[in-house]
Amino acid sequence: MLSLQNKNISTKTLNTLLRCNLTKYYTKSHEWIDVKGNKGKSGISVKAAHDLGDIVFVELPNIGESFPKEESYGAIESVKAASDIFMPVEGEIVSVNEQLVDTAGLINEDAEGKGWVVEIQIANTEEIKELMNEQQYKKFCEEEEH
Repeated sequence: MLSLQNKNISTKTLNTLLRCNLTKYYTKSHEWIDVKGNKGKSGISVKAAHDLGDIVFVELPNIGESFPKEESYGAIESVKAASDIFMPVEGEIVSVNEQLVDTAGLINEDAEGKGWVVEIQIANTEEIKELMNEQQYKKFCEEEEH
């Protein structure tokens, strides 16, 4: 048993907690945001990247642009289709993943990691409560397929 802030938890429980990303949230349109304070990196989910197929182009927004929640801020083109990318929460774009300009396929390789698209200064952190956590998103995807 390990002790964490005077509370005993098993190694198994600790490993489960470490595997769960308690700061990452998802939208019904398959975007994710990994929240750190009042900022968050965001992109499309692994499922969305898989469904699109080989991604060949990403249209990035300009730094400093602001968008309301659920508004399109960019687009992704693949060999199969094109798709808008939507804001998971209202906010201002504070950085973009410039690597995607030359290596759009990075999203296919690591959609929820190195394939992030934008970093957002979140305007209203209360909007995060309206998003799905990882377990809710997995259930949503399972139900969507049926």
